[in-house]
Amino acid sequence: MKSYVVVVFFLLGSIMIHAQKINWVTMDEALSLQEKAPKKILIDMYTTWCGPCKMLDRNTFTNTDLIAFVNTHYYAVKFNAEGNETVHYKGQEFSNPNYKPEMAKRRNSPHQFSQYLGVRAYPTMVFLGLEAEVLAPIPGYQTAQQLELYLRLFKDDTYKKMNNQEAFNGYYKAFVPTFMP
Repeated sequence: MKSYVVVVFFLLGSIMIHAQKINWVTMDEALSLQEKAPKKILIDMYTTWCGPCKMLDRNTFTNTDLIAFVNTHYYAVKFNAEGNETVHYKGQEFSNPNYKPEMAKRRNSPHQFSQYLGVRAYPTMVFLGLEAEVLAPIPGYQTAQQLELYLRLFKDDTYKKMNNQEAFNGYYKAFVPTFMP
């Protein structure tokens, strides 16, 4: 009987751990939330056909430490950089006028919003400040531990103390990730 109870608790615990997810919102929702309760914004610029984007979803965005950190300190946006969502940002409306629905699962036209943010590769993590200003686009696949460096850099405003590449290199070399692999 005791072993049965232990197994049930183990299964429930593992389900609870795997049930944690990042609280993804749309860009317009993030901007609205930011006005009410200021937090920085993390945008995952992805496409439906991008292999490294799928790896981020499978490997990085399932890390429990990363999930807790992002949900606490950021509004997280998952944005299809070749999708057809309309975005209202800084008094402008962005759409994808050349979007083709029949190409939804393949390469499509780039979204005006991703172009505006300077996204040139997928995936790209775009960090926005408390006034929704662009802090930096970080291109490429990142493990949870690699992404932690940038999550902390922008959350703590450490980036403001860096005025050259050497300063960033020092931060990078000294950084010790705390997210469990």
